[in-house]
Amino acid sequence: MNQSIVRTLPAALALALAGIGFSAVAQTTAPSTTQKVENAGEKAWDKTKEGTEKAWDATKSGTKKAVKATEKGAKKTGKAIDNVATDAADGTRKVGDKIGEKIPGTAQNEAVKK
Repeated sequence: MNQSIVRTLPAALALALAGIGFSAVAQTTAPSTTQKVENAGEKAWDKTKEGTEKAWDATKSGTKKAVKATEKGAKKTGKAIDNVATDAADGTRKVGDKIGEKIPGTAQNEAVKK
């Protein structure tokens, strides 16, 4: 019996060490489930962060464009109002001149006589 123990003990020891070695190799070559989950979490965080930054940039850009369009529209509206007011004032002066031509003693009436 001693001879069989002497023969099987080294074989069992060799198998045990081989099992430990295979386990260590498997852990170092293949990422663990925890590492996979951590990597997936980091990737998701990066994508969320990237998407948020793109949305923020788009919002800033859209706001700038809206402000410029509003300013441009306000300037055009101001010019249109100015033109209408000027035309109204000119029209009022012309009507006043026509009325003044018919009233004796006014500068317009005197100008018509000459």
